[in-house]
Amino acid sequence: MTSELGPLALVYGLPLLLAAALYTASRRRKHARGTRALADSRAAGLIEPPSLHPAIDPARCLGCGSCLAACPEGEVLGLVAGKAVLVSPTDCIGHGACREACPYDAITLVLGTETRGVEIPRHGPDFETNVPGVFVAGELGGMGLVRNAVEQGRQALDAIVQTRPRGAGDVLDVVIVGAGPAGLSASLAALEAGLRFTTLEQDTLGGTVAHYPRGKIVMTAPCQLPLYGTVRMRETSKEALLALWERVVRGTGLRIRCQERVETVERIEGGFAVRTARGTYRARSVLLAIGRRGTPVQLGVPGEELPKVVYRLVEPEQYGGRRVLVVGGGDSAIEAALSVTAQPGTQVALSYRGEAFARAKAANRSRLEAARAAGRVRVLLGSHVREIAPDRVLVDAGARGRQELANDDVLVCAGGMLPSAFLRSIGVELETKHGTPLH
Repeated sequence: MTSELGPLALVYGLPLLLAAALYTASRRRKHARGTRALADSRAAGLIEPPSLHPAIDPARCLGCGSCLAACPEGEVLGLVAGKAVLVSPTDCIGHGACREACPYDAITLVLGTETRGVEIPRHGPDFETNVPGVFVAGELGGMGLVRNAVEQGRQALDAIVQTRPRGAGDVLDVVIVGAGPAGLSASLAALEAGLRFTTLEQDTLGGTVAHYPRGKIVMTAPCQLPLYGTVRMRETSKEALLALWERVVRGTGLRIRCQERVETVERIEGGFAVRTARGTYRARSVLLAIGRRGTPVQLGVPGEELPKVVYRLVEPEQYGGRRVLVVGGGDSAIEAALSVTAQPGTQVALSYRGEAFARAKAANRSRLEAARAAGRVRVLLGSHVREIAPDRVLVDAGARGRQELANDDVLVCAGGMLPSAFLRSIGVELETKHGTPLH
C-alpha cells in the first residue's frame, strides 16, 4: 500500500506544490507593487481621491484581489499587508466595479474624505431632495462618471414614476433640467414611460461633456440607456460619445429644448413653475441633472475682465503662434495645455497653486511631464496669478519670487462652482460629505 502511494504523491502532489508556489510568488509581486504604489502616492502628495471612491473594511477584506482585477483604471487598488488598499487615490474615477466584485462585502463607495469634503444636495436613496418633488441625478449628486450618471438619471425617473402623482391639464408630469448623461437617460426613461415632460438645456446636448476639449478621452463603461439598450463604449472620445447620443435622440424622436436656460424654479400649488427666458412650464416634479460647473471659478485678480481671459478651451488651433497661460491643476487644465502645445509656434505655461497635480489622472501627468522635459510647456507649481495685463501676466511663484510672463491669452481651467444659490432659492438643502457612504 505504501509503495502505491509514492507514485500517486508524485503525480498529484507535485502539481499542487507547483501551483502553490506560483500563487505565493504572484501574491508577493502584487504586495510589492501595491506597497511601492502607495509609497509613491504618499511621497508625491497624491493621497486625496477626487470624489466618489471605495472605502475598504480591513476586518472584512481577505485580500483575494477580486477588486484589483475589476478596476478599469489599472493599479488604483493594491494589496498591502494582505489587505486591499487604495494605493493610487487620485486615479480613482468612482467606477464602483470594485464593490460589485468583492465577494466579502468589504467595500463601500463613499463621497469625500476626512480632509476634503464634497458638497452635494441633500437627497434620499430615491434621489428626492428635502423639497418633495425635486430630484437630483448625475454630477450634481456626486456621480461624475458617465455610466453612473446614466444609471442615476434612469433610477431617479423611475422613482418619479413610482412615487409622484401625474400632472393634469397643462401641468406636466416632470421637467428635466439638463441634457448631459443623467438628463438624457432620464428623458429617454420618461419617453419610455409615456410621461408628459420637457427637457431644458442651457447649452447643447451633452451638457458638460460637450464642453470638453476636442479629442478628449471620456471614460465610461457598459450601461443601459432607455429605449436604446446596452451602450458598450468603455474608453472613447468626446466626439464619438456625442455622436452616439445624437443618433439616439434622432432615432427615438426625443425633443430637447436647447439654448433654454432655467432662471427660477418656484413652488406653486400642485407642483412647480419652472421659468426660462422663453416661458414658464408647470409640472408636478422637477429633476435637476445640471452638473456642478454652472459658474466657472474665477481668479479674482486685476485684469481678469480682459477679453483675452476665457474659461473653456473650444478650438486649440486659435492659439497657434501665441503665448498662452493655462491656470489649473486638474485633468481639464493639463489636457488644455497639452492641446495648445500641439499647435505650431505656441509658448505655453501652466500655473497651479498646488505642489502636485493631485486631481489629475496618471496618464495626463505622464504626458505633461514628457512635454515639460521636451521644453514644450513651462510648469509653475505652487504659483498664483496676481495680475493680468494686455501683454503680460504677473505670477507669484512662491520661493522663486514674482515672475512676469509675456502673454497673449489666459485660459482658466479651475473648475466650476456648485450652483448653491440656485439650489437654495428652490429650498434644497446642501450637505458636505466627509467619507459618507453613497446611498
